[in-house]
Amino acid sequence: MKRALVVFGFLATAAAAEAEPLAGVWVTGPDRKGQIGHVAFAPCGGQICGTVLRAYDQKGRPVVTPNVGKRVIWDVTESAAGQYAGRMYVSQLGKTVDGVFLVQGARLKIRGCLGPVCQSQTWSRIN
Repeated sequence: MKRALVVFGFLATAAAAEAEPLAGVWVTGPDRKGQIGHVAFAPCGGQICGTVLRAYDQKGRPVVTPNVGKRVIWDVTESAAGQYAGRMYVSQLGKTVDGVFLVQGARLKIRGCLGPVCQSQTWSRIN
């Protein structure tokens, strides 16, 4: 029994060490206008927040939008290795929703629901 606990503890520690970090800069998928953004995830307080750094049009030219410089994701905590949960602002709806964030290497799958309607998007890590 003691040996099984040691092995379990080692495996749990190894899994935690391999957890994918959310911190960094991610490029969003295109919105309804075809614009993309760069969102930086970083610690804020005891949690993680995401702030829009820049936005670009379909041709890759910088654009000015009300979301640049805005914190759009907050209260994010890790719920399991590479899995996070928090709140996010959906500008297309003008609403705040619960979000689930799954880091898989250089991909970030984001899912948010407003009532029974859910949407998801996959972002790519920049750094």
